[in-house]
Amino acid sequence: MSSYIQKLILQGEHQKQDFKFQVNDSRKIARTISAFANTDGGKLLIGVKDNGVVAGVRSDEEFHMIEAAAQMYCKPEMDFACRTWNVDGKTVLEIDIPVLDSKPCFAESENGKWLAYIRVGDQNFLASTIQLKYWKRQSREAGTFIRYTHKEKILLDFLNENSFITLNKFCKLASIPKYLAENLIVNLLITGTIEMGQNEKTTWFRLKDPSEENHWDE
Repeated sequence: MSSYIQKLILQGEHQKQDFKFQVNDSRKIARTISAFANTDGGKLLIGVKDNGVVAGVRSDEEFHMIEAAAQMYCKPEMDFACRTWNVDGKTVLEIDIPVLDSKPCFAESENGKWLAYIRVGDQNFLASTIQLKYWKRQSREAGTFIRYTHKEKILLDFLNENSFITLNKFCKLASIPKYLAENLIVNLLITGTIEMGQNEKTTWFRLKDPSEENHWDE
């Protein structure tokens, strides 16, 4: 049975999988749970080093810390599935985090703030203001009315000629304040006209290609 978990380990860390050598901070685990729940879901392999070496779980306390992360330091509380595997006499925990239907999932920080994260590749990033507005708009039952104005035309014309645009670039092009630019972009995200990408430095937007997945990075 260990061949299953060994195949997972050989995949390395990626969008839907993260390794944890040990669990000694429930809040840090809560960030990863938040990121998986807000993106595509994913697996936590506990007892595995970043380089894929199996070190094994040291005690039952690590499971309880994961439980605390999901129940005490995530909002809403997150359900997860746990399986135990034996790899060469060492125990590995496989934790499955489902994607959340109604996003976001927040994780409590060390200073008591509730923050939302997303998963991009093998990293967790703080969700942008636009991402939070987008999730909030998605949860509304009412539809979104779009008025096509000169501002929308500026954005779409730019994206027809360029591969992507940042929020600050759009604010300058359209000569509008940040909050108005954010609301306009959220409208276009909701209608599927554009899509959003993020890395550790910035969030950017491009025209939506219906043939591609929603999550992308460069």
